[in-house]
Amino acid sequence: MPIHYARRLVGRKRTPDANRHLGFVLAFVAGAINAGGFLAVQQYTSHMTGIVSSMADNLVLGAYELVLNGAGGLLSFLLGAICSAIMVNYSRRRRRHAEFAMPLLLEAFLLLCFGLLGSRLADVEGLFVPVTVMLLCFIMGLQNALITKLSKAEIRTTHITGIVTDIGIELGKLLYWNRSPVPEKLRVAVNKARLLVLAVLALSFFCGGVSGAFGFKYLGYIATLPLALVLVTLAIVPALDDLVLMWRRWRRR
Repeated sequence: MPIHYARRLVGRKRTPDANRHLGFVLAFVAGAINAGGFLAVQQYTSHMTGIVSSMADNLVLGAYELVLNGAGGLLSFLLGAICSAIMVNYSRRRRRHAEFAMPLLLEAFLLLCFGLLGSRLADVEGLFVPVTVMLLCFIMGLQNALITKLSKAEIRTTHITGIVTDIGIELGKLLYWNRSPVPEKLRVAVNKARLLVLAVLALSFFCGGVSGAFGFKYLGYIATLPLALVLVTLAIVPALDDLVLMWRRWRRR
């Protein structure tokens, strides 16, 4: 990946194209973690709607242990989002180049831990759930908060519900029949560029899911290592820019 492209993709200065390209890559990663991780931990780790719904069902049914299991995953996702927001805001206040790169590097590190230590961590009980489940939920919260802040809530990568809803809205505009001449501002018209972006995001998530499922099925936990490498490749250039800047400032003292 050319250095200038990596710097533009994850750097502090944002463009719509950079947001979209990064969104496609992160949607693939999220799909791989979510679908592949299910084979490892028997639980989808980005689907907070399902987790909260199951908590409500289990509460009524009296399955309180399962309620606590859901609470563990939900809290881990929430902590990931909190961590991402803190890291981004900390770097932003200090005008760091790695404003958005640091959460990606943390995600890569956690995926590396999951890949190398997952078989051991699966037997370690965390907050009502195994540490492996906590790790994956934390990662999903971390990534979703990052892309939300980065794109000003225009792009989501860790779940498909919102993406499919937006695709439906645009398709509804496409199929709407403007029967009589109306002023341009009142015409119902599809945003073809947005529809294409949404479709690619959904496809990236699906392809990532297929790749992740194959990886976990045949390789096990180490299937996350290539995903960690992808994230490091994306984030390393802005992080190195900050290190070089800090070194130059230190030399001037």
